[in-house]
Amino acid sequence: MSIHPTAIIEDGVQLGAGCVVYPHAIIKRHTVLGDGAVVHSFAVIGGDPQYLKFDPATVSGVRIGAGTVIREYVTINRSINPGQATSVGARCFLMANSHVGHDSAVSDDVVLANNVMLAGHVHVGGHTFLGGGAGFHQFCRIGEGVMVSGLARIAQDIPHFVMAAERNEVIGLNLIGLKRRGVGRDAIGEIKDAFRAVYFTAGNIREVARSALAGGAFKTAEARQFLTFFTEGKRGFARARRESLGGDGDGD
Repeated sequence: MSIHPTAIIEDGVQLGAGCVVYPHAIIKRHTVLGDGAVVHSFAVIGGDPQYLKFDPATVSGVRIGAGTVIREYVTINRSINPGQATSVGARCFLMANSHVGHDSAVSDDVVLANNVMLAGHVHVGGHTFLGGGAGFHQFCRIGEGVMVSGLARIAQDIPHFVMAAERNEVIGLNLIGLKRRGVGRDAIGEIKDAFRAVYFTAGNIREVARSALAGGAFKTAEARQFLTFFTEGKRGFARARRESLGGDGDGD
């Protein structure tokens, strides 16, 4: 473990083996850092949530997974709920000035590029990349294996394995990301078919997804995971513009 001069670590913080905390970083009480986590200068981990009705006497915290790197000026706010924690998973990379709002849950192997803004209660699936300056409305769900372009404005749920851009716009499947993770050809083929079934079939998108699942045509876990996303949650879903997809919606 390495704690540099002028870092501030409050009572009740738990630091795992091999953690590094750089000068002027601030780690507030009830924060837990996993083994090998790194916090760079001027980051504030576990600060009070930006919620007008919040009672500062509330006992809540932040949990950071093993091997996660938090760069300069990152802010991660603690939960508004007693005994709860805002969470960031293992092996994540939070670039400078990114923000994770209270009660958000960021899964493993996620990258937040510079100036990404997550409001409260945002859930981000694993192996996802969020581009610089992108903003996310409270309570949004961002699926696994998603890539979101820089400066995107997201106020609706983004399903697994897609690319999103601009204002709630799905622009195709993140096929390069799937291939890099070793997802097989059969599964990718079924994901493509599931994508077309959901986005190119008229009707309520939730009911279309439920019907596709019930029909039994989709066998792979990944395709069924994609479809199941649309049967859950309370927000609306980002939509695809057919003219922007160019067929299968290939991309990285």
